[in-house]
Amino acid sequence: QVQLVESGGGLVQAGGSLRLSCAASGRTFSSKPMGWFRQAPGKERESVAAISWNSNTYYTDSVKGRFTISRDNAKNTLYLQMNSLKPEDTAVYYCAASETRSGRPFDLYTYNYWGQGTQVTVSS
Repeated sequence: QVQLVESGGGLVQAGGSLRLSCAASGRTFSSKPMGWFRQAPGKERESVAAISWNSNTYYTDSVKGRFTISRDNAKNTLYLQMNSLKPEDTAVYYCAASETRSGRPFDLYTYNYWGQGTQVTVSS
């Protein structure tokens, strides 16, 4: 059974940093696309960052220069380093993983597996 478990969320002041982790089990995703998405109250789930099967990285415009996505294949773990956090970054953050190499990095339907989410709250 495949599981994605996020951790690292919490409450931080504006300008602060958090590092999210997503530990995968039940399957290896080292050569598969993975991504981070977020959903704020009353809003649709949106893409934040993604990493392709060959480690190309993609970021939505609002987080470019502040967030960094990375993976540790030996640990089967995905990370999201978030710096210079803003109140508008407040949301539940989800990691996602794909079974195949195809699909667009920011398309929700690219991904077959999702974590349960971790809350990130940025106070002003």
